[in-house]
Amino acid sequence: MGTALASAAAGFGTGLSLIVAIGSQNAFVLRQGIRREAVLPVVALCTVSDAVLIAAGVTGMGAVVTAWPPMLTVVGLAGGAFLLGYAALAARRAARPSSLTAEGGAAVSRRRAVLTCLALTWLNPHVYLDTVLLLGSVAAGHGQARWTFGVGAALGSLVWFCALGYGARLLSGFFARPGAWRVLDGLIAATMAVIGGTLLVGALR
Repeated sequence: MGTALASAAAGFGTGLSLIVAIGSQNAFVLRQGIRREAVLPVVALCTVSDAVLIAAGVTGMGAVVTAWPPMLTVVGLAGGAFLLGYAALAARRAARPSSLTAEGGAAVSRRRAVLTCLALTWLNPHVYLDTVLLLGSVAAGHGQARWTFGVGAALGSLVWFCALGYGARLLSGFFARPGAWRVLDGLIAATMAVIGGTLLVGALR
């Protein structure tokens, strides 16, 4: 029991360390949480996607990614282009104060939010490198307790995305000011542009 708990705790900590850094996916979840739009499906989708990827890593599917490098190139090109497009949209929002209040502007439909979340999650090659390869490798080191490690990592994702998506509404008072939305969308645009450009450069090398 002690070994299982230790493996679960290690998985929880490792999983959190990989997803807490603010990236394209987290920035999107944060914005949805603040605007209170499609929070449940977005949080659920991120959590389930992570669980699927973690399970793939634990079962050794990381070897498939390693055996076929062009997969990461294709995903990198598609993901980079998507992120640059999303960065342009965020920059446009930041330039339009009238659309930056929490209640103002066109609400994002549930379908659009889900599709955007899917793209941000599955078109990022770092997801496969970190979640499938890295977590899979660490899990393998736990031997028979590797699935317990994987459950811990998945639990870490669940806790993080719930905290990010539902905790973000605590900032709604601050983001009632258009200027605050301008700063947030400006940061999102910069984050998406940097990550997207990095993915394209890496894929084209």
